[in-house]
Amino acid sequence: MIGLFLGEKKLPLEILKSLNKKKIKYFIIDLSKKNKFKKYKSSYFINIGKFGKILELIKSKKCKKVLFAGNIVKPRISKLKLDLKGIYYIPRIIKASKLGDAAILKELINILSENKIKVIKLNRYNPELTLSKGCYTKLKPNMSDKLTIKKGIQILNKSNSFNHVQALVINNQKIVSLEKRNGTSEMLKSIRNNDLKNKLLLKMPKSMQDLRVDLPTIGLDTLKECKKANIKGIVLKAGQNIFLDKQEGIKFANRNNIFVMAK
Repeated sequence: MIGLFLGEKKLPLEILKSLNKKKIKYFIIDLSKKNKFKKYKSSYFINIGKFGKILELIKSKKCKKVLFAGNIVKPRISKLKLDLKGIYYIPRIIKASKLGDAAILKELINILSENKIKVIKLNRYNPELTLSKGCYTKLKPNMSDKLTIKKGIQILNKSNSFNHVQALVINNQKIVSLEKRNGTSEMLKSIRNNDLKNKLLLKMPKSMQDLRVDLPTIGLDTLKECKKANIKGIVLKAGQNIFLDKQEGIKFANRNNIFVMAK
């Protein structure tokens, strides 16, 4: 039995599809905004402030392992309804929230670990959603692109490991835009009118990022935004990025002369 902390977007659905196919038993702690998983039989819509209720549920299921997937929106602490365990743990969550969204998830992992509950990597049951090293498109990066990629990776690795920055657009070794709290899509929309010709999108974990809960994700929609923003290439981290709609995405990249590679 595995416990699933599930949030927004498409990744949780892919994980559920894989678990059902493999006939692995699970239950869901629904952390979406609007009870997204209510149609699933073993789904529980629980406020993150009800930590006592969450722990009791996990233990009642005799569950020792849990998995986090999907966008889990940072809670508004002032509006959380707390139980006794929630009151006990909330100062730690508040402290972590000042460091960034990823720090909140890290603190939740620590709390679960203290209660002898292990958090496993979110791609444990879907390894096919990641890429091995290599270039997956007809178009390949040239020498100038490779130097720009190296520079972009250095910049990402120097950024705060607890914040929301997992992506940047870089052109000829100069930053064009950094991802902000509203995500990669909004970053790409903001540079549509930029006429630079060698823009690359790098989206990958930073050096200190917790890969159990926070793998950067792209999909076909990302490729479509890249086309509109005149992006020449997309660079991911081998084995550490989620690529949804992979086959459709690669076909789209080939049709539109965009390279996709994993470093």
